[in-house]
Amino acid sequence: MNQKRGNLFIISAASGTGKTSLVKSLLEMMPNLYVSISHTTRPKRAYETDGIHYHFVEKNEFESLIQTNQFLEYATVFDNYYGTSKTWVEQQLQQGKDIILEIDWQGAQQVKKLIQDAIKIFILPPSYETLKTRLIGRGDDSDLINKRMQSARNELIHYNEYDFIVINDDFELALTELKSLVDTMKLGYTQQQDFYDDFLDKLLNNK
Repeated sequence: MNQKRGNLFIISAASGTGKTSLVKSLLEMMPNLYVSISHTTRPKRAYETDGIHYHFVEKNEFESLIQTNQFLEYATVFDNYYGTSKTWVEQQLQQGKDIILEIDWQGAQQVKKLIQDAIKIFILPPSYETLKTRLIGRGDDSDLINKRMQSARNELIHYNEYDFIVINDDFELALTELKSLVDTMKLGYTQQQDFYDDFLDKLLNNK
């Protein structure tokens, strides 16, 4: 039997919304779900491992990858490049794996142009004050917090470009809603129809 093509899930959120924690927990619950590891020119932090948290590359190498059209999407965030490997994502989807891209609204727009059946999910904080409190709790200086709050506002206004919204007020409830969305969309009509059209054609024509 042919392998069904995997689903591509785009998950976006403002910094401090809890997206990373939600995605980490979701991956632990769903064995056929994988997160794409981005390339970045950001310096590696002490606790990070190359190839696990990010693919850390120099700026000139990243720009060379841009020139050779190696990215599904890329963006500059706080003066650093971030990008998603086009080849890797396509290979995983062809193998039937479901992939999550944790990217911002700009990256989501780029990906949607190339992979039109990508499923876009936006994570919202329960309130502006909750978001600010979470950012302050990280221990960053006031200038960085202000930058992140402005970035959050710029991100939040694009919520209506997404297929689904999850509000992360209660973590366990938000996780349950997110998992339910992924479970449901894995049975999406387009993927099912394409797979079974091909399967029945081979079955009925003895291929």
